[in-house]
Amino acid sequence: MKSEKFCTFHFEGSILTQKGFSLLELVVVLLLVGLSSIIVLPSVDKGLKNRELREAALKLAATARGLRSKAVYENSLERLVVDQRANSYKASSGKNVLLSSEIRFMGIEGGEPLGDGLRQFLFFPNGSLLGGEIGLSNREGVAYAIRLDPLLGRVAIFKGQR
Repeated sequence: MKSEKFCTFHFEGSILTQKGFSLLELVVVLLLVGLSSIIVLPSVDKGLKNRELREAALKLAATARGLRSKAVYENSLERLVVDQRANSYKASSGKNVLLSSEIRFMGIEGGEPLGDGLRQFLFFPNGSLLGGEIGLSNREGVAYAIRLDPLLGRVAIFKGQR
């Protein structure tokens, strides 16, 4: 008997063995990536700006708390000077801290006016301070208020809208 050979199929040109992607598939993927970045990037940018504002408010509050502690422990009068025009603040023995151009002092209440856009907050050795409120905001309308309680010497941060 004659042996029969079975015919084997090779799928070299078929979809099963093709390597790579078609141009249409690449265009669809690039289109999806582009659309998702258009949707996501503005939210990420807004979140980063809000984070920057929050960090600035926390640093200012930490500076005020540090000045209160220093006044009590060293039995000295300490000062926090806020310069609304220059968009900066300075502790009595520290360096001048310049805020980002995206962040502004929204309003400063209390403290002691020094003229020329300067206002100082005093921290006394008995733990009390010259109270007031310092507002920070960004262009998106997010705002933080740093409140300085005159009797208790407490420094608190509150978030709100402009």
